[in-house]
Amino acid sequence: MIDTIDKHVDQGAGAGDGAQQESFKTWTREEAQAWRQNNPPLSPWRVVTAQAVAGLVCCAAVWAFTQRSEAVWSALYGAAAVVVPSALLARGMTRDLGNTTGAAGAAMFRFMFWEMVKIGVAVAMLLAASRVVPGLSWPALLAAMVVCMKMNWWALLWRRKPVLTEPTQRV
Repeated sequence: MIDTIDKHVDQGAGAGDGAQQESFKTWTREEAQAWRQNNPPLSPWRVVTAQAVAGLVCCAAVWAFTQRSEAVWSALYGAAAVVVPSALLARGMTRDLGNTTGAAGAAMFRFMFWEMVKIGVAVAMLLAASRVVPGLSWPALLAAMVVCMKMNWWALLWRRKPVLTEPTQRV
């Protein structure tokens, strides 16, 4: 069940100090299903895809402005330093582990583990950048990284609106 919090000002003692009292309303199964239908989850693969596309656009922009292949390879490596770790995290988080007991604790541990893997891979890729990319351009690499990282927020803004089959009314 999903609970909602209704905050209202207590009219009794302490009403002058702005004290708020919380009351919970438990949703019915239909209300919870309607909420899930109106707020579908965002796939992490959609975010990874948006990051990859942004990285390619960034590489094209670097080529248009600099006409230097070293800068383009640097931007591509910068995009890869964001996309590859994000793909590892998405893969680790979306794997189906079956029906296990203690699923909430396992999900939290899985998230923390894969987030640490993501950070470790990103740091390792940045440390190896000067050896892997000949004629490395740090500004191009960092610009591509920033653009790709900002795609997390854009992907949230670009969420598809669900098609409502019937109007839902909240009380």
